Amino acid sequence: MKISLPYGDLTLQADLNLSDTEEGHVKTIRPIVPPVEQETEIMKRALEQPIQSLPLRELARNKQKAVILVSDLTRLAPTHRFLPLIVDELKAGGLDEEQMTVVVALGLHRHMTEEEMTRLVGEDMKKRVRCLNHSALPEDCQYVGTTSRGTPVDIFRPVAEADLRIATGNIEPHKMAGFSGGIKALVPGTASERTIKKNHALSVDNRAKPAHLSDNPVRLDLEEAAEMVPVQFLFNVIVDPSRRILDAVAGHPIASHRRGASRAYEIFMHKLPEPCDLVVASAGGAPKDLNLYQAVKSLYNARQALRPGGIIVFCARCQEGYGNGEFQRWMENITDPDKIRKNFAEQFVLGGHKAHDLTGITTDAQVFMITDMPDPIVKLMGMVPFSTLQEAMDNALKQLAQPNILVMPYASLSFVQTGVKV
Repeated sequence: MKISLPYGDLTLQADLNLSDTEEGHVKTIRPIVPPVEQETEIMKRALEQPIQSLPLRELARNKQKAVILVSDLTRLAPTHRFLPLIVDELKAGGLDEEQMTVVVALGLHRHMTEEEMTRLVGEDMKKRVRCLNHSALPEDCQYVGTTSRGTPVDIFRPVAEADLRIATGNIEPHKMAGFSGGIKALVPGTASERTIKKNHALSVDNRAKPAHLSDNPVRLDLEEAAEMVPVQFLFNVIVDPSRRILDAVAGHPIASHRRGASRAYEIFMHKLPEPCDLVVASAGGAPKDLNLYQAVKSLYNARQALRPGGIIVFCARCQEGYGNGEFQRWMENITDPDKIRKNFAEQFVLGGHKAHDLTGITTDAQVFMITDMPDPIVKLMGMVPFSTLQEAMDNALKQLAQPNILVMPYASLSFVQTGVKV
């Protein structure tokens, strides 16, 4: 029995060498992809039939400055495929391209290079429409108010000053905000550092969890922030791991997002009758394993399917390393798990929250990791480095007698509930 897992832009393979009986204990989960139509038809229908909203071309009439918020390359949203449709809608509403600005909603991610920006929006759009990296620096943002949960809301000035804001993105379950997409393009996407940190600090509440929206404090806080600097129109897609568009929603930024989230739940949530002894997981390859900051989300999903004390074999290339300086500082300088937990309990620290998540996994499970990160760093993080998937699998299977095995080739997009009848 052979397994194949994405790794950056490569594929890793391993032979499990199991008996016929043992192969019966192997299960693979991946997004439940339905038959789909032509992508252009899906996108046009969403724009032509917006949910609880006028069409975008109607909203654009008599406006002077439009901003289109888009995700960076760490996300799966195929911006270059839907951006021309949005620009055409704005032009149909009377706006010139000189009145439009595309803002990459970075949150606290690094700026994108000009080459990356071109790849993100497409060569034609890059030439025709002004494209900016968002800045989270306080001097580049405008204060617009404070939420009832105490989050000061500062928004990137070009976004705050526009009179028409369009949020785009991709909807999938999200560890803190319930689902990605929606108003997340605005906050944290185009917010200041202090806004982002305060909103993320709400994630210590146990209601801030994947696929949960109704009373999720992170989601409700960012949606309250959006009341102070409204997004007038949303366009979100749901995609498979290869960025193929499965569905799209458009219109009112909350109502249409809720419709899309319900659809995403059907595609990305999986139920298992019991936890597994061995989970073999990949972050899903590029861009989900660009750095460890992003890849930890996949490791968290793998842990949800594992029994306490089990083994996770985890593949994440992480060619950009940690992806966050604070995360790196915690992992390399505070190596005692108890101290990490204590420090995090005393104060939420963005970046430190990833160290807290990772430590919670590695103290409860063995993690065998295949990565481009150096072996000493992997060991400092409490994981066991292996140079090949085959070597890691051979070692895991030596420790476990007739294990129940779960394979998650796209763990970033696979969310698991255990103890559920299937």
